[in-house]
Amino acid sequence: MAFQIFSLCPLYLLLVVALLLLMVLGNVAYEFTDDIAAEQEADRVVRLPGQPEVSFKQYAGYVTVNVSHGRALFYWFFEAAETPEAKPLLLWLNGGPGCSSIGYGEAEEIGPFFPQKRQPKLKINPYSWNKAANLLFVESPVGVGFSYTNTTQDISDLGDTITAQDSYTFLVKWFRRFPQFKSHDFYISGESYAGHYVPQLAEVIYDSNKKVSGKDYINFKGFMIGNALLDDETDQEGMIDYAWDHAVISDRVYHNVKSKCNFSQKPEPDDCTKALNDYFDVYNIIDMYSLYVPHCVNTNFTFNRQLPLLQGVAPQLFSKIEGWHKKPAGYDPCASGYTEIYMNRPDVQKALHANTTNIPYPWTHCSKTITFWDDSPASVLPIIKKLIAGGIRIWVYSGDTDGRIPVTATRYTLNKLGLKTIEEWSPWYFKKQVGGWTIVYDGLLFVTVRGAGHQVPTFKPKQSLQLIKHFLSNKKLPSAPF
Repeated sequence: MAFQIFSLCPLYLLLVVALLLLMVLGNVAYEFTDDIAAEQEADRVVRLPGQPEVSFKQYAGYVTVNVSHGRALFYWFFEAAETPEAKPLLLWLNGGPGCSSIGYGEAEEIGPFFPQKRQPKLKINPYSWNKAANLLFVESPVGVGFSYTNTTQDISDLGDTITAQDSYTFLVKWFRRFPQFKSHDFYISGESYAGHYVPQLAEVIYDSNKKVSGKDYINFKGFMIGNALLDDETDQEGMIDYAWDHAVISDRVYHNVKSKCNFSQKPEPDDCTKALNDYFDVYNIIDMYSLYVPHCVNTNFTFNRQLPLLQGVAPQLFSKIEGWHKKPAGYDPCASGYTEIYMNRPDVQKALHANTTNIPYPWTHCSKTITFWDDSPASVLPIIKKLIAGGIRIWVYSGDTDGRIPVTATRYTLNKLGLKTIEEWSPWYFKKQVGGWTIVYDGLLFVTVRGAGHQVPTFKPKQSLQLIKHFLSNKKLPSAPF
């Protein structure tokens, strides 16, 4: 026995030394200097116009991602409502491409504050995701919201690759500014075109973590994306099938599209384009993003409900049709109007340390300056396969009343991955009611949210808070009423 103890001592000592070294290196990496404290204090948001009292801290400001070009991304960060030191960090991204994560994500979906009709009143969101995590929003890429560049050519060069790289640079620098969150588990979530943004950023983090120093290592654990654009062929096919199955389009329009369009083929013939225009015409009179909600009829609002007609963006065929480029609206269909008024108030911008360079255009939900998208792959499924193999936690969710990227499309897309089914299609519950359905694949969980449109947290805020809590804790959703 004495010999065994003696023989184990060198190994034990090595382990002790290694732990001590990690502690020392950790202290160096997370050293909280006076300069860091000053940077954080400069970004501290003391009180917003119309804001109720809250107990958590919030910060907002700019992080420069390219010094020579003058590219800077605007962020807004909320500490968790309780015990932020023990909660994970979650980054939320909206898509578009070219739409603001603050305009949609913070102000109308998962953030703590929602602008109201009576300005400058803010409403507390009782189901904010900062009840589950420290919550970070960033307006990405440059040209979106308050994010800017001093190099005009940057706007013309935008695409998926540069967006992912700038977002990664933002994160590395943000963690240097807020080193107290460096050791926290880090997750990403988002919706719509963030079906590109989130996996692409996740891949950059995953690859970079293999070669960066410990100082810039990101403790990345997983991502969750909703109503996400993932694969051109199945997303487009699923939109058409969903619209017919939900009595949105006629048999004639459905059969015209199905017979004249081949979504795996490029370019499409003119008769396909005409058939698609007939399909999109229906969404001039109902909301594509949530089939069963009303339009905003407040004639006092002049905010533009149409996105720029971006060239080069996925899906390549649908992006050529004007009807594809409509902005979403929330459960209160006029909510986006309240947000745009609020974010353009000079006193709000001052409180947020925003628009410090006097951007020569108003803040909007979706950028009007971005008119071309340089690269947009037809599918991000290869990235998802790679990250599944790398052990990254991945959940995909879908509001089942969304016609823009409907549940039908997402089911087609996930089937294309060819993953083994671990647990078959089954209900999950929110209290006494069915919240939706789940299927567990080998390496990925798919969740539907019953009665929710494109922006799931807007339509089902209680259920979405339950969803993010279970995702972050890696626990199955309730399989029985509770």
